[in-house]
Amino acid sequence: MKPVIGVTPLFDDDKDSLWMVPGYIDGITAAGGLPLILPLKPCERDIPDIFDVCDGFLFTGGNDVDPKLYGESLTDKCEGINKDRDFLEKRLLHLCIEADKPLLGICRGIQLINALLGGTLYKDLPTEHPSPVEHHMKPPYDIPCHSVTIFRNTPLHKLLKKDVIEVNSYHHQAVKALAPCLKPMALSPDGITEAVYMPNKKYIQAVQWHPEFMFSKDPDQLALFKELVRKAFECKERSLKSCG
Repeated sequence: MKPVIGVTPLFDDDKDSLWMVPGYIDGITAAGGLPLILPLKPCERDIPDIFDVCDGFLFTGGNDVDPKLYGESLTDKCEGINKDRDFLEKRLLHLCIEADKPLLGICRGIQLINALLGGTLYKDLPTEHPSPVEHHMKPPYDIPCHSVTIFRNTPLHKLLKKDVIEVNSYHHQAVKALAPCLKPMALSPDGITEAVYMPNKKYIQAVQWHPEFMFSKDPDQLALFKELVRKAFECKERSLKSCG
C-alpha cells in the first residue's frame, strides 16, 4: 500500500483559483507515494480527519507568509498573503508534531514552519540581505544557480552523503532568526539557512530550494522525495500495527 502524502495547494488571487506545480505531484509519484492535493479552506473540525487520511505531508512554495505569525507588520514587499493557507498549514504542522507524522516543507514551507515555531523571516532579501548570490533565478528552474554547504551529522548529510550540492533558487523571503526547536542543515554562500530539521521528531524537515523542478535530472533532489515517502510508509506501518 502506497503512503498517502497530503500536498497543500497554491492559490491564485487574480483567478480566484487553486493551482499546483506538477513537480510536487510528480516528485511524490516518482518516489513511490500517492499524492493527495488538500482543500485550502476545509471546515476546521474536518482538519483532523484530513490529517488522519494522510501518512505524511508536503508544504509547497507560493504565497508569502503573513508577518503577523512572527510578530511583525506587513510591508509593501509582502506579496499574496493568504490567511486560509497559513491557518491550514498551522493546524497541520502542530498535528504532525503531536503525532510525529512526516512533513517536508519546500521554499515557503521552510519559511512558514520557522515562523510558526518562533523564528523570524527576511520579508525581502534584496532590500534586507543584499547579496551577489542569486536567490530569485529566471527560468528554466531545473538547473542549479548556487551551491549550499551541508552540515555534517545532520539528516540531510546522512541522506546525501555530500558536503556541498548545487541547487536552484526562487524566493525573495527567507529564514532570518531560526526557531529555537529547529536545527540548520545547510547554508548558502551568503549565510541564508537553506535546510532545517526538528531533531526530536522522526521527520520534520524543510528546504529553501525547489527539488520539484530538479528531481527528474538530479538524484539528490529525488532523494528528498524518496525520504519523505519512506518515512510516511514507516508511519503507515506503525499505524496499521497499532490498529491490528
